[in-house]
Amino acid sequence: MTATKRTAPLADLGHVPWPEIKDSTGSAAAIPFLLTTVARGDADSADTALRQLRRRICQFGFVVDEATAATVPFLWELARLPQVTCRAEILRLLKSIADTRQWETTAAAYPKLLHHPDNYVGWERAARDAVHAQRGVLRQLLAEPDTELVRATTELAETLTD
Repeated sequence: MTATKRTAPLADLGHVPWPEIKDSTGSAAAIPFLLTTVARGDADSADTALRQLRRRICQFGFVVDEATAATVPFLWELARLPQVTCRAEILRLLKSIADTRQWETTAAAYPKLLHHPDNYVGWERAARDAVHAQRGVLRQLLAEPDTELVRATTELAETLTD
């Protein structure tokens, strides 16, 4: 029997230049700490960290920032880990990100926005693409015994098939 090498959760966090990209508060430097707290914290700590993360990468439930697309793969990773206490909420956050059209809709009415130094429309598209890129995980999550998780997975799946 050969041993399977398991990597630690969020092992690739250091590959993202977090201090150099923006979230809704400015620098995204705090995102790795928040993701780690979601991964390893007790239920209360994880919920608090996820709420803070939501405010930073999907403010008001529909406004994404530069750091959102970089954060999405880590959210998918956390959603797959059974020890994470807020997996259904993570899937709801991914659904909110997948639903975002704020900047794209605004740019359709005001094309000057497409030339703004901050590429809001591009960030929004990249964030949606990042959510869609890992939709293959949904099948695994639909097989989970947790009914709340399955419900959140189903809602996300419906969004991703639109």
